Amino acid sequence: MTVTFYWYPKCGTCRNAKKWLDSHNIQYEAIHIAENPPSRQQIEELYKKSGLDIKTFFNTSGQKYRELGIKDRIKEASIGELLDILSSDGMLIKRPIVTDGSSVSVGFKEEEFTEKWL
Repeated sequence: MTVTFYWYPKCGTCRNAKKWLDSHNIQYEAIHIAENPPSRQQIEELYKKSGLDIKTFFNTSGQKYRELGIKDRIKEASIGELLDILSSDGMLIKRPIVTDGSSVSVGFKEEEFTEKWL
């Protein structure tokens, strides 16, 4: 199995996820989320396949999130508007995101990775 691994190399959570993938011999295509962020269409597909709330996809601890006041905007915005915001800057997206095309995980929790990727 080869998965797509959206990550930011300076992010400790992403590095931990990468170590986990490596230690379990899971093949992946690593994509730098800031340099090559997923398109709006890709984010929408990830969102729909994940079954998660769209708010889960936001990097709420990020500087950009705070600078743009997204916390207040997120309450009133439509799904389409939120997808537009997410696709505007890779640093707004929670990471890592791992997908095999049908299953999606957002963030890194070892238990979830074990359940989804082993």
